Amino acid sequence: MLDITLLRRDLDGVLQRLQARKTPQPFLDVTRFQALEAERKQLQTATEDLQARRNSLSKAIGMAKGKGEDASALMAEVGGIGDALKASAERLDALQAEMHELLMHLPNLPQADVPLGADEAGNVEVRRWGTPRAFDFTPKDHVDLGEPLGLDFETGAKLSGSRFSFLRGPVARLHRALAQFMLDVQTLEHGYTECYSPYIVNREVLEGTGQLPKFKEDMFWVLRGGDTAASEQYLISTSEISLTNSVREQVLDASQLPIKLTAHSPCFRSEAGSAGRDTRGMIRQHQFDKVEMVQIVHPEQSNAALEAMVGHAEAILQKLELPYRVVALCTGDMGFGAAKTYDLEVWLPAQNTYREISSCSNCEAFQARRMQTRFKNAQGKNELVHTLNGSGLAVGRALVAVLENHQQADGSITVPVALQPYLGGLKVLKA
Repeated sequence: MLDITLLRRDLDGVLQRLQARKTPQPFLDVTRFQALEAERKQLQTATEDLQARRNSLSKAIGMAKGKGEDASALMAEVGGIGDALKASAERLDALQAEMHELLMHLPNLPQADVPLGADEAGNVEVRRWGTPRAFDFTPKDHVDLGEPLGLDFETGAKLSGSRFSFLRGPVARLHRALAQFMLDVQTLEHGYTECYSPYIVNREVLEGTGQLPKFKEDMFWVLRGGDTAASEQYLISTSEISLTNSVREQVLDASQLPIKLTAHSPCFRSEAGSAGRDTRGMIRQHQFDKVEMVQIVHPEQSNAALEAMVGHAEAILQKLELPYRVVALCTGDMGFGAAKTYDLEVWLPAQNTYREISSCSNCEAFQARRMQTRFKNAQGKNELVHTLNGSGLAVGRALVAVLENHQQADGSITVPVALQPYLGGLKVLKA
């Protein structure tokens, strides 16, 4: 959530920065915002005048009673002022609730160095690692490679519908090995604390990290038997939600920062891409696994933490011997809560292109303001923390990349050296 004082102080500047995200600026009803602000100011001025008048009358009543004079008229006026103050307070609460609703739909403001652009065409490549392999045979895609190894889309569709998969045998073992490998690297080498968090969360938790209210239709809702729609719960679309909210409504000590958390979890997303795109295979599924990284840091350290987090995701790809590139997302392609984002895109031979496998974002104080997460700064005052999140990595897409990049002409898969201990020393994966 944006700071309301920023909008009050520099509305034009905020609108200009929002305009960079998407043209035309669709996020804020400016006329409504200005009307609410004008009424709020009027109400606050009138309230202050009423309070001053009540204080003056209270003194006059005391003086009148001290002189034995009749103060009934003054007391009646004070009673009327009390009723007016109550009505003003109720209206002010209603105004603030409506203003809060407006703010909840505003995305974060991009940092000044974020590339300008309307969509992914405006993203800027930062660097590449590794060289795509030159095959002496026609490489297969992960579907054709995976089916003999136990990748079963027919059973997944039979059980749950389209965009679900069923893994068995060697490919299921590879999927598990990848997740364990990623967790070990992030905890043992990069200092994250491993967590196991709920997969079902309450509405206010999703509001805290920005999935609600804007993306409600993209979530899987949960309604238990006998419950009503009032008891809103949702399946997580990423464990960023539960990890970040683990510090909601807390005032942390500065010595606790940075807090670095990681978790392996399934993720559930109903918006699994537009019709006709990525309908084949595991690239875009309604249910997929991910190892998530979250950091809660001092505001002065968040940009450095973002660069480090990107490196933590890169380390996985390098150990898996997978060529990739790092891309700085432009203003029009960043997520709702991000102030700056880097994507890691892994090379997929069958598609002859790079595809996203990790997204690392600095959300600055955007989520912290929603969650009311603060720390005691050097002056002893409460200050909002900064939050960051990133994939370290998407397990299913890593599986796709390993299958395609390490395939052999006979359909077998050479296991990367770093992954072999997680497969009992197995060097080649075959049906």
